[in-house]
Amino acid sequence: MLVATRQYVQWQENGSLHRAQWLSQSNHGPPARIVIIDDTTTADTAYRLANAGTSMLWRGDFHNAKQLIQALQRRIDRAELRKAEKTAKKAAQAVTDSMRGDSKPVSASQHLPNLFHKNRLAQTQRSRILSRLLLHFDANYQLNLGRAPEVSEACTAAFGKMDEACVLSFRDLQGALGAAQWRKKGVPVEALGVSIHPHYGVFAPTRQEYVQLLLDAPLPKPCDIAYDIGTGTGLLSIVLAQRGVKEVIATDLNPRALDCADDNFERLQIEQVQLQQIDLYPKQAPLANLIVCNPPWLPAKPSSPLEYAVYDANSAMLRGFFMGAKSHLADNGEVWLILSDLAEHLQLRSREELLGWIEEAGLKVKYRLDTEPTHGKSQDESDPLFEARRAEVTSLWCLY
Repeated sequence: MLVATRQYVQWQENGSLHRAQWLSQSNHGPPARIVIIDDTTTADTAYRLANAGTSMLWRGDFHNAKQLIQALQRRIDRAELRKAEKTAKKAAQAVTDSMRGDSKPVSASQHLPNLFHKNRLAQTQRSRILSRLLLHFDANYQLNLGRAPEVSEACTAAFGKMDEACVLSFRDLQGALGAAQWRKKGVPVEALGVSIHPHYGVFAPTRQEYVQLLLDAPLPKPCDIAYDIGTGTGLLSIVLAQRGVKEVIATDLNPRALDCADDNFERLQIEQVQLQQIDLYPKQAPLANLIVCNPPWLPAKPSSPLEYAVYDANSAMLRGFFMGAKSHLADNGEVWLILSDLAEHLQLRSREELLGWIEEAGLKVKYRLDTEPTHGKSQDESDPLFEARRAEVTSLWCLY
């Protein structure tokens, strides 16, 4: 999300000092060093500059910039592969040494938390390197490059109106253009027979195993009032509305998410959902017969606004959700928590911790519905976290 205070970036070009507003969707500060590059710049040179922390303002053909980004990605992939091979050799050697008695016993699974954090660090470094290729726009996101597409509409939808020149990364532009396509075409949700249209900065519901769990779970009786905590695109609210819940109150802190959910409700002519911009539980609302939540699944620090849908530092949202649930439940009410156990397979959180938080909140487990993953990463053996992803189970925990 854009910061409220405008920031500016400066650079030297053709003997003159230039200045433009700086935009970064990852909240990176304005770059300290900028060089001008164009079609004559090799990918090796660009990779060396990016690794050294130098940002590059592109003045060549737009499609050549796309090719440069792809070339940088290939170089990053090769570097990561070399690091992964070294890490795998060290892990295998550690297990071998422990079997021989040369060191303390160690299993391959003990390396999972370190592997996860190293993978996160590699993703952050990849993002920073690729974000160092910059584009300069005139007012209203006019991009004056050879073979450049019309991008003003997509950029305005993603970043807001722009009445002056600005600079942003090529990666952020790609994100805006991709989001515009998601928003236009929508994401089909086969279990519901509808499409969800995500907005820029709102996590798209590409993983949908849990939707069938929400359809299969028996609704509590009565079920006139439901809360959807952290609604995002509004998908959970839509499921509840389709199942006949008379009134749903959906909350989210992210204004982009609230706009997105409202758009989806309007598209599907759903009128029984109220939206509130608030952290966790709604204010001045009747007690709920049902509270649903699909929180971030992994206890780690987000590195960008979009990652708040995936990462929850110290499980703060999850624990806050538990602690507030009992006081917002009507008699005979239920809590439906949608949660993957991937964090447990990665040894970032234990099942005992999860059950302990449930007990501390005064809740009990009524039943649990499980489903296995069908998303692409669970089938991708090249993924560093493949073993954990393959074992992952997503559950609907019914609490009371």
